[in-house]
Amino acid sequence: MPRFSLASTAVVALGALFAALVPAPVEAASPTLDRIRQTGAIAFGYRDGAPPFSYQDREGRVRGYSVELCVRVATAVQKALGLAELKIDWIPVDASTRLDAVTSGKVDVVCGTTTMTLSRMESVDFSLPIFVDGGGVLVRTRSKLARLADLKGRKVAVIGGTTTEQALVNALNALAAPAVLVPVKNGAEGLALLRQAKVDGYAGDRIVLAELKLHAPNPAALNFVAGDFSYEPYGLVLRRDDPDFRLAVNRALASLYRSGDIDGIFQRWLGALGQPGPLLHAMFYLNALPE
Repeated sequence: MPRFSLASTAVVALGALFAALVPAPVEAASPTLDRIRQTGAIAFGYRDGAPPFSYQDREGRVRGYSVELCVRVATAVQKALGLAELKIDWIPVDASTRLDAVTSGKVDVVCGTTTMTLSRMESVDFSLPIFVDGGGVLVRTRSKLARLADLKGRKVAVIGGTTTEQALVNALNALAAPAVLVPVKNGAEGLALLRQAKVDGYAGDRIVLAELKLHAPNPAALNFVAGDFSYEPYGLVLRRDDPDFRLAVNRALASLYRSGDIDGIFQRWLGALGQPGPLLHAMFYLNALPE
């Protein structure tokens, strides 16, 4: 009996010594959340001229559907970190600089109309999807251009370096109807060229084109060619190396989808363009992840 007690004591002592020598597991830290906690600020990149998703109004305020989602994310992060207040720094980006702004650390999130693609995931990460759209082409009604194939040999404006540009090229080539692409910087420039008859069409994400058409001086003078030529799932752009920050962002978005708060946000920014279709309804439903 004494021998068993002594042996047990030795084993316990040895175990305690071994435990002391082996470092306890440390929870992985989020460099983004740590910096936000230290500075009391979060940096959001926004696409100006991409209404109703992201734009700057006449009073200089950054507004839009994607922008409001980012504000909701900031509120959730502030609460999770226990901060009394959290400053939002809005930094303008465009199609050519938005990804670099994230990878360089200039911004924490890009709030706009960035399509989630596997090739982009080589350098950046994405949140849960925030919208689903398709590529379309806006033309002048009097042109009688009705189908993608009708654009063969025509001039079509498109924002350069986007998934829309590549998808349009692929779609037209598949129809043996290549067009002459005219690169533009934003929707306002593309629409201006179309209205001035300097190009025959302006290609972009259909919901963005619908917004431009709605607010054009004469909406009836513009029309869509039939059919979409691409699938464009939007996400908030994040850094690849910070899964804890991505989780915080996704928690905020999933909460909006579960609670139904996304309905009010949709109606506020996109309701004038029509009700959400079955595909968008499915996207919200499938991404209303449980805690």
